[in-house]
Amino acid sequence: MILKAFKEKSNQKYINKLLSERTASVHNKKINSIGVILHLNEFSDFEAIRNYFKSLGLIANRIKIIGFAEEEKDLGYQWETYVNSKDFGWKGKINNVELQTFIDTEFDALISFYKQSSLELNLITAQSKANFKVGLSNKDQRLYDLIINVSPDEFNLFKNELKKYLTVLNKL
Repeated sequence: MILKAFKEKSNQKYINKLLSERTASVHNKKINSIGVILHLNEFSDFEAIRNYFKSLGLIANRIKIIGFAEEEKDLGYQWETYVNSKDFGWKGKINNVELQTFIDTEFDALISFYKQSSLELNLITAQSKANFKVGLSNKDQRLYDLIINVSPDEFNLFKNELKKYLTVLNKL
């Protein structure tokens, strides 16, 4: 239990370091690739998200979705990539090759579709090389370029708001 607390503190320090070095340099190009981070306890309709982004004109192979579950037993096998807390080490180290690939991919946009603050999900968002980051949670506003303050179960409202803001920002 004590080691877990030290590990969390170590990872939080790493997140703070990444966010203090982050520069907001959002490009004005259209969104062609997108990454989505889901917390499986809050939202688990993988196909609804994929279909929404297809309806916006994105090609299916340019949409990458990962799901996070607190416990390994909660993981489903329908996800492209799914992770749990065992995939994270000390000082921001990632112990999952697929997750590291997701983080290193330079998406045009990253959607952090979770409201519940989670150190692991914040670590993925902070480390991501995505150009434009959108989130639901405003617990740490430094993580995102755009925050849409809706609950994950209000997916239709989220879809409308995201489309509206991306259109205003000339991203679609």
